[in-house]
Amino acid sequence: MPPKGPRRSVRSGPGGKPLPVAFYARPAEEVARDLLGCLVYSEIDGETVAGEIVETEAYVGPDDEASHGHRRFGVTRRNAVMYGEPGIAYVYRIYGMHWCLNAVTDAVGHPAAILIRAARPVEGLDTARARRPGRPDRDLMRGPANLCRAMAIDGALNGHPLASPPLWIEAGTPVAEADVARGPRVGISRAADLPLRFWIRGSEWVSGRIPREPSTRRSSQ
Repeated sequence: MPPKGPRRSVRSGPGGKPLPVAFYARPAEEVARDLLGCLVYSEIDGETVAGEIVETEAYVGPDDEASHGHRRFGVTRRNAVMYGEPGIAYVYRIYGMHWCLNAVTDAVGHPAAILIRAARPVEGLDTARARRPGRPDRDLMRGPANLCRAMAIDGALNGHPLASPPLWIEAGTPVAEADVARGPRVGISRAADLPLRFWIRGSEWVSGRIPREPSTRRSSQ
């Protein structure tokens, strides 16, 4: 059975419809928020693994200094996929060893993408455990590199349309606005103050440090 989640029911299992290209053909900031609660699937080596997306980061285009698509780089071998059709996977390697999964957004020629930072396992738990032996279930897909390991996602899927196997994203359970938290992105040195990281509030599957949110209590003074 999948590990217990943050009080959310999720429709899982192949057979649902992948998100259409129109879903991704919008500003990255909008797509990043709306990907929360969606289901990301991989079907590698005959094994299906799926997770409910609980955390994302938006990289919004050529003016975003933290993005691989910032204008100072131009089009390179690494970032070329970001300039392609919305709804394809941008899979790149960091530190020479870890893969990260992104969904390309916006329009052709506008290099924007969403980093899938974390997910809650909902299918293929035994397979995910075998791919990440010795790790607690909470950490199987907690962090972009861990998610890619658990789902066997690598550079061979760079440029793959996210509407068909072996890697696709489906609609899941919509996340209410009150359950969406937003703050600065993680692990970057440029544009680090922009609130372009989105996560499901209260989820134990979210990666990294959670910034303290402003109190909603009124002062007694």
